[in-house]
Amino acid sequence: MASLYPFHLAIPVNDLEKTKNFYQQTLGCNPGRNAEHWADYNLFGHQLVLHFDPDHHPNLHHNKVDGHSVPVPHFGVVLGWNEFEKFADLLKTKEVQFIIEPYRRFKGLAGEQMTMFFYDPSGNALEFKSFKNPDQLFAR
Repeated sequence: MASLYPFHLAIPVNDLEKTKNFYQQTLGCNPGRNAEHWADYNLFGHQLVLHFDPDHHPNLHHNKVDGHSVPVPHFGVVLGWNEFEKFADLLKTKEVQFIIEPYRRFKGLAGEQMTMFFYDPSGNALEFKSFKNPDQLFAR
């Protein structure tokens, strides 16, 4: 990979205040600009924008992966190994309800990783993961 730049992601939320509180207070994201119907957040260096949509009702599809029911669509960030562990511990202290509890995949193999899934208050699915060896992000 050449230079890595932050992504920009805008998502619909059906309760702007509750969802803003979740990203700021639970996940620890710093707020940026905001207006009556939207708000920016720094999600581990990436720009996440919450857009109010009172009719947002996610209709999630699930795929079986490693015996887990993985929600699709989902988004998240790849974190460093230690950062992932600290973040997972923080989420547990905040009593986040996991869809899939933090666990290790491919132990001892190419692409060894930790992953976890949970929903925000508006039903958007998030996955955070970490690779034991970051150079194996796209390993086969």
